[in-house]
Formats: sequence, C-alpha cells, structure tokens
Amino acid sequence: MIKSLRIVAPMAASAAVLAVALAGAAHAQTPAKPHVFTAKDMASLDRLSDPRVSPDGRHVLYSVRTMDYPANKAAMSLWIADLKARMAPRRLKISDGGASSGRWSADGKTIYFSSSRAGGTEQVFKTDVMGETATQVTAAPFDVQAFKVAPDGKTIVVGLAVFPDCANFACTEGRLAAKTATKATGVVYDRLFVRHWDTWNDGTKNHLFAWTLDANGVATGQPIDLMKGFDGDTPTKPYGDDADFTITPDSKGVVFSAKVAGKDEAWTTNYDVWSAPLDGSARVQNLTAANKAWDAAPVFSPDGKQAAYRAMKRPGFEADRFGIIVRDMATGQERELAPTWDRSADSIAWSRDGKTIYATALDVGQGKLFAIDVKTGKVAALTGEGHVTAFDVGPGGLVYASDSLKSPSELFMTLPKGPPARVVSVSDEALKDVAWGEPEQFRFKGWNDETVHGFIVKPANFDPAKKYPVAFLIHGGPQGSFSNSWSYRWNPQIYANAGYAVVMVDFHGSTGYGQAFTDAISQHWGDRPLEDLQKGWAFATQKYGFLDSDRACALGASYGGYMVNWIAGNWNAPWKCLVDHDGVFDTRAMGFATEELWFTEWENGGTPWQPGTTYETFNPALHVDKWVKPQLVVQGQLDYRIPVEQGLATFSALQRKGVPSKLLYFPNENHWVLKAQNSVQWHKEVLDWLDQWTGNTRPGK
Repeated sequence: MIKSLRIVAPMAASAAVLAVALAGAAHAQTPAKPHVFTAKDMASLDRLSDPRVSPDGRHVLYSVRTMDYPANKAAMSLWIADLKARMAPRRLKISDGGASSGRWSADGKTIYFSSSRAGGTEQVFKTDVMGETATQVTAAPFDVQAFKVAPDGKTIVVGLAVFPDCANFACTEGRLAAKTATKATGVVYDRLFVRHWDTWNDGTKNHLFAWTLDANGVATGQPIDLMKGFDGDTPTKPYGDDADFTITPDSKGVVFSAKVAGKDEAWTTNYDVWSAPLDGSARVQNLTAANKAWDAAPVFSPDGKQAAYRAMKRPGFEADRFGIIVRDMATGQERELAPTWDRSADSIAWSRDGKTIYATALDVGQGKLFAIDVKTGKVAALTGEGHVTAFDVGPGGLVYASDSLKSPSELFMTLPKGPPARVVSVSDEALKDVAWGEPEQFRFKGWNDETVHGFIVKPANFDPAKKYPVAFLIHGGPQGSFSNSWSYRWNPQIYANAGYAVVMVDFHGSTGYGQAFTDAISQHWGDRPLEDLQKGWAFATQKYGFLDSDRACALGASYGGYMVNWIAGNWNAPWKCLVDHDGVFDTRAMGFATEELWFTEWENGGTPWQPGTTYETFNPALHVDKWVKPQLVVQGQLDYRIPVEQGLATFSALQRKGVPSKLLYFPNENHWVLKAQNSVQWHKEVLDWLDQWTGNTRPGK
C-alpha cells in the first residue's frame, strides 16, 4: 500500500524545512475538508522544477512556473533556498523579466539563466546570488535553446538552430528572411523528417556554438560552430536540453549526443556520443561509432579522467534498457556499470568524489534515485515511494524534486542519517484543503501467469459503504507507466475528486519491471496487454467491493487510445463508455503516416509492406463492425506522432455506425493538451461524458 514519505527536518534545517514539517503535522491532526480538486485548480498550480545546488552546498536554485489562467499564459521565475540558514526561500528579482534554466558558475558567485526580456528572442543573462539585476551575456539572432558555461568561466556553449552548411549567422538569417519574403508557399523535401512531433522541418539543425566570455562575463567576438557541417541536432529534437552535452572539466572540449540525420533519420535510433575542441581546431569525433543503438547524455567524473553515458544495445528500439557505460578518456576503454541491474537509467550524475554514479529509474511503480558504486557496481536505492523527477549533487548530499499520486513536485534533500527531508513546496497553500483520493498498489497474475502490478485510487472523501463508478485508465507509450507520480494531463486525482474510483494496470510492456517485461508487448499490442487488462479488471472488482463494475468507462491516450479502439471491438462488454485521445485507429496507415518510423517498425516487426508483420493482426480498424459502446474521441491537429486522420477516422467510423459519439478537436494542440484553458475544457468534456453514461453525480458540479 502507498504510504506517505516520512519527513524529518535536520537540526540545522532552513525555515522552509521546518515550516513544511510543522504544516504536515498540523494537517495530520486535522480532518481533511471536502474541497473538490478540479482541473482548473490543477492547471493553476505553481510548478517546481530544475533544482541546482550551489558549488559550496549552501543554496539550491530552482524554477517555478506560474500560470496566469485568465491570460492562458505561464511565466517562469527563479527561486533560491538556503539549505543551512533559517530563512524562507526567496524569489529572485530578475524573474520580473522572466527567467528559467538557472545555472551556477563554478565559483558560485554568478547565476546564469535564460530569458526573452531583450528583443523577444531567448538569450543568456547573468546575475549574482542576490538576483537584483541582470546582465545580458549572449546576443544571438536566434533563440538560445540550451547553454553551459565552462568550468574556468571563459567560454559559454549555446545551442542554436542554423542551416548546417552556413558559415555564419548572416547566412542563416538571410535564408530565413528570403523564405519569409517570397509569395510562394511551396516547400520541397527530398528526405524524412518532413515533420517531427509538432513542427515541420525548415531545414535548420540545432548546433552547439562556443562563445568567448570577456572579463565582464559577456560573450564577445564571433562564436565557433562546434558542429560545423554536421547533419544532426544537439540539443536533440524534439525534447532535447542541456543534458545532451557537457563541457570537459579542463574547459577545453565539449562532448555531446547526436544522430547523423542522413536519409534514414526517421527509422534509425543510432544516436552517438561525439567530442569536439572548444577552439574549433578539429572536427567532431565519434566516440561510440561501434554501437549502432542509442547513446545519450554524457557526463564527466570530477577529475575528467572518466566519462559516463547511457546506452542501449538494440538498434531501432527506443524502449530498450538504458545501461550505464563508463569510459576511460585516456585509453578509450569502456565497461558497463552494473550490467545485471535490470532497470533503465533515466538520468545520471557523478558524486563529488567520483566514487558513485547516481541514477534515476522506474522501479515497480516508483521512480527512485539510486546510488551505484563505480568500482563494484553495487546498486542501492536512496528513495522509496514516489517519483524523482530531477536531482542535483551537492558537496553535502543530494537535492531532488519528487512527486507522487498525492502531491505535485516538491524539493527534498538527503541527510547523513535518516530519511530525506522536504525543503520546498510551492503548492502547500493551494492544496491544504484538498481531500485526496487514497492510492494503493496491487498485484495479480497476468499474461503467462506472470506478476502484474496496478494502482487503485479511491474516490475523495471515500465512504466504504458506497459503490462508486470507475474510470479505468490505460497508459500510453506503450512502454510507460502511470506509477506513483503526479501528472498534469492524466491525473487520477481529478477523477477521484469527481466521484470516481480509478483503476490503472501496468500491463506487459510497462517500464520499471525489468526489460523482459517491457519487451513482451512488441508485436503483441492486442493480446498480452489486453489479457493483463482483463485479468486486472477482474482482480480489482473482486478485491475492492466499492467498485461498481456496472458503471465503468475505459479511457486512454496514445497507445492507451489505441487500446480503447481495440477494446471497442474485442472487449467492450464491461464498459458503459469509452474515451480515445490521440489513439491509433488503423495500424497499417499509422505505419506510413507517423514521423518516427522506427517505432512502428519495431513494434510491428517490420515495414507495412513486409510479410510476417502484425500491422493487421492487431488492427482496430478491422473490428469496427463490433463497435457499439458510446465513445468520445479527442484529437490535436498538431499531433504528428499519431496524425489527425487517425482520430477523424475513429469518429467517422463511430458516426457511420450510429454509435453515440463526440469529437473534441484542438487545432492548436499536439500529442498532448498543454494549454491551461484547453486542459480544463478537455477535463470538462471527458468528465461530462463519463457522468452521462455512468449516471454519476459529480461533487461540486
């Protein structure tokens, strides 16, 4: 069963730590008030992220995203907390112009950050620890997508989108201006990607540039394209950031992760780790050419003698296990650290003494932080229940952000003895009166008689004498997990506060249960996970008597939306209604229309025209004749992962068959619904649909 993480404040803790500890004690003694937690409440919450510990370990810098709901616009600010003194965290005044990606200089005297305060493009600025005034560091003609400052403080490396064959910024500016000036709108492509995630390819590539910093810490002279002529992107697309590259401890070079685009960019996962000198004296060098699978996120040991990076082993498979490779930079010799540890590392960092590598990974429904001994490979979990989203290494320990099914992200720090202590929360006040739905993890025998885990979340203000309608949530990926984590898109607490019990099953294919468990779904989209969902539903309804199995709806997005469409024709008996968000309707058409072809080709065992694949074996479009249950379809126009035609085809099939159905269409959303007011509308339509078919009377409606 999910338990609350016990928090103990250290003797020298800050006022922030003591305040939240006392607040927690007060809440434990006071019965929760029946406040209904709504989608608007969730969309309006401040969001904490990106903790960075100062070099001396005294402070932690972090970002806070604040939503202006009426304006439908978010603003970023930087905050700082003193980990030793008794004082509340403070917002840096430079945040008034917008500030994010706060980074410490090596000496701890300067804070660098990103902002669009000057001229509208995103640039790098700097301030001191007080954060009163800002000095502009870069003045590039394009947005700075990510940056890092060399340890010696003499160079800044920035990511900029340029045409890779251009010799200078003026060349890229000229080409972009020419495109804007012409009346002709046609675009010619001769290779994929034509579009990726939610953006059409404009021919530019993200390149790293090294800029000299003058005595005042301002970029001067002409920047050096460290990837000159390189046909690839760093930061990587579509979600890359400064974790894709690192500067060597001696401040002489950069090491980065990138994939050569070429003609096969859309169907290869062959990202490599590359190196280049900061002075531009040599071309990039491929350090991992021997591995044709995914290599990512290099980080150096403090002394610079070793580097670690994450690596997959199977080309073409994006959900392979990320092992940790340690490389001797002098000899080039490599070894896998903890090769028998059957978890996939999400992020890694070295300890200050170089003896430990810290890593985050999903582990049986929890997102944990682990310590791995570099010499022996021994693995130890540093956190328990919850989901670590980010962390940083300080001289006295770790500071990390963690969330759970009952809490948005908060900051914690590890202590020499005892459990971690909470340092900062940005949502305590907003959530103090919320009655949470209590989560509980369960397990049962699923496909192949193997253990499968799931979560149930009880309705808020739960009454054991009542029976409750059920929202049966199916996660996407499919190599993913709902886990004990907080989501701003599919949050079970919204359903729990609307009067629903929530059931979620981590079917075969889910992550955090070993690589064999994850592998089991490939070429088996419609049988093994369906069996798990069926057995999980049977187990949950037998174990939890408060579930009203006669008033249940199944909901999912992405692969979860695919499964809803598959369920519609293969297991529709238990459900009063269905909700499909950006789900696959026709797997064969999906194989031609999606942008990242490696995904559909791996999952179906080849291209759509090859024999022996599963495109038609588990194709929802072939079972439309059995669709009878009311279904809500949600689709974003900018979704290039599962293109809009898939959603339109689903709705057309439902309408043509006369099945009660609705289409919720967002012209300005991608695979996710991200805009605050759109999110609230999404939740209203979904909950109204569930209420209509289950007869639920929503609290507070």
